[in-house]
Amino acid sequence: MNEATAHLLFDAVERMEKNIIAWACPAIVLLEGRDKLALNYYDYLRDVETAEEIENRAAEKALEIGAVRWVLAVPQVWLFKPPSTIAVRAVSNHPLREGEQEAITWMSFDREDGVDYGRVAYVRRPNQEPVFEDPEIFDVGIRPAESMPGFALLQRFLAEE
Repeated sequence: MNEATAHLLFDAVERMEKNIIAWACPAIVLLEGRDKLALNYYDYLRDVETAEEIENRAAEKALEIGAVRWVLAVPQVWLFKPPSTIAVRAVSNHPLREGEQEAITWMSFDREDGVDYGRVAYVRRPNQEPVFEDPEIFDVGIRPAESMPGFALLQRFLAEE
């Protein structure tokens, strides 16, 4: 990941952390091209169809500004299933179940460097204040499902470019 994309990622993560602290859960898309845009979508986690529609709208905006890089960040709950499967669900006010962890799932795209995936895991103190880890970039082979945050955005952006 180059420095410009890393800067965009840290900006997206910082914005998402502030929202999580405020008990808000939007998806955040940062786009950088001729202009810089920050888009917040509070209904992203409603269902798969809504998420796909939002990602398609974000792709249209990215194309409008000639985006050379973008980052999508989404708060989710991760469930680790042995031996090597990860499932995700929308965040909620319900307690986490065994094997679950809250995280910011993110995808970045840079025209020169390609695509990166990762997450920012976090835990909550007894008073519910979140404590965030540093962003983690997956450096192992990832096969994202069509429902992964950013999948539709990437497909639409690349198809239209």
